[in-house]
Amino acid sequence: IEECCDQVSAPTVKLRLAALRGLFDWLVRSGVMDGNPAHAVRGPTHEVVRGKTPILSASETRRLLESIPTETVVQLRDRALIALMTYSFARVSAAVGMDVEDLVQTAGRSWVRLREKRGKVHELPIHHKLLDHLDAYLERAGHRDQAKAPLFQSSRGRSGLLTGHRLSRHDAYTMIRRRAVTAGIVARIGNHSFRGTGITTFLLNEGSLEMAQEMANHSSPRTTKLYDRRNDRITQDAIERIRIE
Repeated sequence: IEECCDQVSAPTVKLRLAALRGLFDWLVRSGVMDGNPAHAVRGPTHEVVRGKTPILSASETRRLLESIPTETVVQLRDRALIALMTYSFARVSAAVGMDVEDLVQTAGRSWVRLREKRGKVHELPIHHKLLDHLDAYLERAGHRDQAKAPLFQSSRGRSGLLTGHRLSRHDAYTMIRRRAVTAGIVARIGNHSFRGTGITTFLLNEGSLEMAQEMANHSSPRTTKLYDRRNDRITQDAIERIRIE
C-alpha cells in the first residue's frame, strides 16, 4: 500500500486492496489458507461527498429534449433514450441493453425493466412523459411487436434508418454531446449526467433520499448522495453575498 500510494491515486489503491481481499477469501473458502491476512489491512483514507459528473437543471433538460426534432425515427430514438435515463435514473449500459419486451404492461400500468450491474434486475413504473416519448419512437420505428429486438437501435450512417442492431453506449455518448451542443448546453455532459439530473430533480421536488436510493437501485444511500446537487444552488447564493463593490 505504501508503494502504491506513491504511484497511483487513493481509489486505485483501495481497489487493488479489495482485489487482494477477494483473492485471499477465495483461498480460505477453498481450504488453501486458514485465514485472510488482508482483512486487518487498512487502505488510504478517501472520502467523496460530491460526485464529479456534470448534471443539468430541470430547465436545461427540458430545453435539450425540446431542441431535438421529431421528423425521423433516429431523432425520436435520441429523445426517448435521454428521457429514459432522466426519468428512470437508468445507467446507459442498462438503457441500451433493453429489449422491447423490457417495457412491461401489467395490471394496467407500464413498467420499465433494467438489467443493472452484477446481474441485478430492476423494475419501476414509467413516468407518463417518458411513456409518450417511447410510444412516439416505437410507433415510427415499427418494431414494437418484436419482443426480442433491441429497444434502442443504431442507425445506418446519416440515412435516418435503424439497422436492427443494438445502439452502443459509445454511440449514445457521441449523440448526447452532439445534441447538447445544438441545444446550447455549456456543461460537458455525458451519459451519466442524466442519472444525476433525475435524482437531483426528484430530491428538489421533495422526494425522499430513501426513495431515490430505491429508484436508482443503489445498495447504499451514501452512493445516492453523490448525485445530490441541491446544495450547489445554496452555495452559489452564499457566495454572491460577498459584496465588495
